[in-house]
Amino acid sequence: MDELAGKKLVILGLARQGQALARYAAAAGARVLVSDLRPAEQLQAAIQALNAAAGIEFVLGDHPPAMLDGADLLAVSGGVPLEAPIVQAALARGVKLTNDSLIFMQRTPAAVIGVTGSAGKTTTTALTGAICAASGRRTWVGGNIGRPLISDLEAMQPDDLVVQELSSFQLELWNCSPQIAAVLNITPNHLDRHKTMAAYANAKANIVRHQGPGGVAVLYANDAGAMGLAPEVNGRLRTFSHTHSVADGAFVRAGQIWLRDQAGRETAVCRLDDINLRGAHNVLNVLAAVILADAAGVPCEIMAGAIRSFRGVAHRLERVATINGVQYVNDSIATAPERALAALEAFSEPLVLLAGGKDKNMVWEPWARRVRARVKQVILFGDLAGLLEEKLAAPELAGLGDLRGIKSVNTLSEAVRAAAATAVAGDVVLLAPGGTSYDAFVDFEERGRAFRELVARLSSG
Repeated sequence: MDELAGKKLVILGLARQGQALARYAAAAGARVLVSDLRPAEQLQAAIQALNAAAGIEFVLGDHPPAMLDGADLLAVSGGVPLEAPIVQAALARGVKLTNDSLIFMQRTPAAVIGVTGSAGKTTTTALTGAICAASGRRTWVGGNIGRPLISDLEAMQPDDLVVQELSSFQLELWNCSPQIAAVLNITPNHLDRHKTMAAYANAKANIVRHQGPGGVAVLYANDAGAMGLAPEVNGRLRTFSHTHSVADGAFVRAGQIWLRDQAGRETAVCRLDDINLRGAHNVLNVLAAVILADAAGVPCEIMAGAIRSFRGVAHRLERVATINGVQYVNDSIATAPERALAALEAFSEPLVLLAGGKDKNMVWEPWARRVRARVKQVILFGDLAGLLEEKLAAPELAGLGDLRGIKSVNTLSEAVRAAAATAVAGDVVLLAPGGTSYDAFVDFEERGRAFRELVARLSSG
């Protein structure tokens, strides 16, 4: 019998993760109450989808403290900060906090590979999943991407493998760790939520902090934030680097990716030319995936074939179209300035950059300096437009590079039209916003889909 049986579980948030957890918990015999700040009229589809599950109660439009009466657990969705009054009220009552990913982790019979980082975790998760699946082992990929893994928990078997992307929001509540885990990097991100880099890094650390001696922790050797978690590692520490060889892990040498084990044995995995992902940052993602797959027992020849076949993930340097000699590229996932800068470095062509969205209390000066030096034209949109225009126009940047113009508009639609009006054959129009999508879209995926549709209208017009 599941430990949730007979317990009262309150779930904050009726998005896909909240729905999946409600369905699982109700089937396990829990008394489930789901609360969302949105009113019922905006949630009819979700309510109808859950109506078939017995024993689910809804409190919508508010989070009244009374809904915590008799509660044993409060499941906090990723978008709900722990400082929220209802969360603090639960803690004051002694109600334990959890989330869908932790409940899944505590119950899955399968071995789990966990992946986190400020950038690159989705591509690394997807590639690791593709490599493991190519080995013939039944592999489940999800978590912070795709389908919530708790939806498939009942179908999982001990011989299966799970590759789970994990955000800092999920990890901040974790009291256990995957058997194999990677921290790709830790750079400023989500500081509007975590407030300090120390708090952000502390949340990320939970992915390795609770491993036992048999665990494998994978850290990026060139990233101070990731390597700062090395003291938290209780098992085997493996690292990856694109600039130098490592004692135990993966590295680049003479145009090839190499894998080295604890005994110093080296194996060539594939050539850099075999990687079909644009940008130096994607080499790092491949290096991490190679170590993770090796820790799961996948032979190098299978890794090489899967790497050659892998074409990337939507909204990550996604080539949308070429119109009149102009390439349109969707990197809507670039929701931090560092991620946007990585996108710039993936191209040698003249760039028309679409930047903006909503800020997360980020540092923009390095971004502004590089954009001034590298980009031909900048089209700014959304809530960030005014701030970014101010950063780009800073007097100390005068005369830096070949930036010919800065234009501010209100919406992504206007930005695409402005870019099409200024770009010429040979240019790349790059959506690498640097800000989140929450000023105008549900998430970066919706923003990326909107960009695709807007570009499609250009080609049909």
